Amino acid sequence: MLAKNFFISVDEHVQEHPEVWTKRLSREKWGERIPHVEKNSTGAEYWMVDGRKISLDGVADCGAAMTDRTRNPQHWSEVPASVYDPEERLKVMDAAGIDSAVLYPTVAGVGGENFGRIEDEELELACVRAYNDWLLEEWASVSDRFIPQCLAPLFPIDAAVQEIRRCVKNGHRGVIYPSVPMELRDVPHINDSAYDPLWATCQDLGVPICFHAGASSAIQIPAYEGYSPTLAAAFQAVTRPASSVSVLVNLLISKILMRFPHLKVVLAESGLGWGAYLLEYTDYQAKGDQLPQNGYDLMPSELFRRQCYLVGWYDQASLRVRRYIGTENILWSSQFPLATSTWPNTRDALANSFASVDENDRQKILWENAAKLYKTR
Repeated sequence: MLAKNFFISVDEHVQEHPEVWTKRLSREKWGERIPHVEKNSTGAEYWMVDGRKISLDGVADCGAAMTDRTRNPQHWSEVPASVYDPEERLKVMDAAGIDSAVLYPTVAGVGGENFGRIEDEELELACVRAYNDWLLEEWASVSDRFIPQCLAPLFPIDAAVQEIRRCVKNGHRGVIYPSVPMELRDVPHINDSAYDPLWATCQDLGVPICFHAGASSAIQIPAYEGYSPTLAAAFQAVTRPASSVSVLVNLLISKILMRFPHLKVVLAESGLGWGAYLLEYTDYQAKGDQLPQNGYDLMPSELFRRQCYLVGWYDQASLRVRRYIGTENILWSSQFPLATSTWPNTRDALANSFASVDENDRQKILWENAAKLYKTR
């Protein structure tokens, strides 16, 4: 471990450039359905996927890299190089004290949800494969400090399994999947046995499956239409991590973790504090509803500590109750380049968050847990 680069950031975002898909997919076959950038009547640019404008405000999501972090760039020419250029990103990582960065997408959706909405399974798979190959070719090949995670097609599950196996063989070390797939298309509920091959594949390959907060609009209250863009963004930034509550409750009650005891699950951009409350309450309710008498061989908190991870980045008070969550179940990030990121004050934020944390726990949260999970050096 380098002295100046002292933590593994498990939630960093890459910004796909405008030619990621236009260079890799056949225009003759797919035409304007290929993910690409368009301009509106005022000249502002935006992303289109399968004929639909995605919900991204502007052409990139990178408030932390902008002079005004409340504003996303409306033209590709305004996007800072550190957002889309891996060589420039390494400089940011050095300045922030980040040794290795686990990567999540932007245009594809933080959980791959923008591709999950594509009804044409062939086009969906083509978009997913193009992203996965691009991430290896243009990011992971530049430095082993980048930890790539693959997307998987939403359905059919056989196609998802095949793509995951292909990607892990090629070097991906995590799998990104929408936490509420039935919101995106007419597919079975996430708890249905149809998904068992997905869980089994991740378990067998030893890669975590990662559910990123904000990938599901159904479990978030929409911002009031009367809010200004800045206020709406602030509202969504606060409610986004809280949406992970429902995802975790479902995991703990669904028996997915019981049936796949070696499956590891990361709840990215989750925050920490609510985890202590939730685990205590879920255990309490499990006793009241007699879950142990109905086929649950472990309490919800025991399942969590065996298999799940929450991710902090700004947390201070939450770290004081870390023993309720489990020090081995906490990971850390900087969230670059999102507006919620600690950048450019990441080092100071780390110092404040970990001021009263003993060295053993600090090492686990900032380094050891992620190194073990992602099999990094």
